[in-house]
Amino acid sequence: MAKSILCAEDCARIHAASLDVLESVGVRIDDAGILALLRRHGARGGASADTVTLPRELVRECLAGCPPTARFSDRRGITRELGAGKGSVFWTGNALYVAQGKTRRDLLTADLALLTRVADACPEIDGMVGTSVADFPPPARDVVGFRVMAMHTAKHLRPCTFTPEGASAMVEMGQVLAGGVPLTERPLLSFGYSIVSPLHWTPTGLGAMRNTAGHGLPFMINSEPMAGGSAPVTLAGCLVLANADVLSGIVIAQLQERGRPIVYNVGFAHVLDMSTAVALTGAPENALLQSAGADLAQFHNLPSASWMSTEAMVADAQAAAETMITGLAHAANGVNIVWGAGNLESTLCMSAEKLVIDDEIIGAIRRYVRGIEVNEETLALDLIRELGHQPDYLWNEHTVAHFQEEIRHSHLAVRCKREAWENQGSRAWDERAADRVQEILRQPEVAHVTPEQERELARIVEYHLAAIRT
Repeated sequence: MAKSILCAEDCARIHAASLDVLESVGVRIDDAGILALLRRHGARGGASADTVTLPRELVRECLAGCPPTARFSDRRGITRELGAGKGSVFWTGNALYVAQGKTRRDLLTADLALLTRVADACPEIDGMVGTSVADFPPPARDVVGFRVMAMHTAKHLRPCTFTPEGASAMVEMGQVLAGGVPLTERPLLSFGYSIVSPLHWTPTGLGAMRNTAGHGLPFMINSEPMAGGSAPVTLAGCLVLANADVLSGIVIAQLQERGRPIVYNVGFAHVLDMSTAVALTGAPENALLQSAGADLAQFHNLPSASWMSTEAMVADAQAAAETMITGLAHAANGVNIVWGAGNLESTLCMSAEKLVIDDEIIGAIRRYVRGIEVNEETLALDLIRELGHQPDYLWNEHTVAHFQEEIRHSHLAVRCKREAWENQGSRAWDERAADRVQEILRQPEVAHVTPEQERELARIVEYHLAAIRT
């Protein structure tokens, strides 16, 4: 069902322009060791001491070393191999705040635990993304949050990284969760980081890349250009810069760990609203940029990522509409990892009710993308001949055999007569979502780690906290 935004010629022109940018403008690197590594492999001096230009031959070599697919595992025994033509998975979003009605407040560890429990109960959500938990010091929030997520879900974990040391600690925690199986074989967690667009790699991003290398763990390289702000306002020009951003990260990652799986992500691109100066994430231009990112990823033979998002402040009609247009556009265009489930307010905020709504949206997206299967059985020609003008399909064996796979059942949408809806309390969609959240939280908590793993995770967290205090 994939529908390309960019043709092969478009991708080639954008890529050629990006190579020119890397050769002429170069990339700023805030790490002396990485600068030295790049220079040893042919990078040349740039306009300043912390800038290097990247020859296109080096970029091509590093691109060629990337595997065409990346594997993502969880503790439920599920492993997904993602790449061009291999479908989409959906993850939650990261955030600084949690929504409470029409207000927000800082997101705490208890909120992350609640959100993780809700995500774990949502069948369409495949992975949990880390957040910032405000009740711990900033350098510890990634490690503390990773433990919270591991305790409350067995789904794939994608922590956010706030320090290079935190990245190392989370790799160690992943090894605990893997139970002695090498993470190369069982990648229960993955990492990633965003370059500061345009073309600036910070110490934290470079440290996260370096400290998670050596285990075959997928690394998502994100570009977050802002069309009209930190990138050209034309979408094609924005893609040139975004592609150059990601290519620079691919070079660095491959020089640190040859053959490391890379997820190509220009899907975090923003668009600057000229009337409000808000960085948009749920506009149609976002859907275009992020879907085009999937075309560029396929051009490079790499897995792709994006987010589905909204500027809405509450889980309302705007939130559902913007999440649907971005999520559907990306999945229909072949984006492999779509994250942002539960996000509000340009990804700044998380909402448990929005998580439940997005789970419903994702299910509908997946049904649409699956399309219509046409074969002898589904054409049902013999059945049509048999019944002729009789409208007796409901009780037929063919209907019984196929209705569940053909017609998706909704757990949240109103699909009843008005009288039944009124008898159920006349609950609107957002109210039904709140009911579903409470239903999930009333269920007994499930232990996702063994007592021994729990002790080891606590030990790593305490060691990390002690190091921060000193």
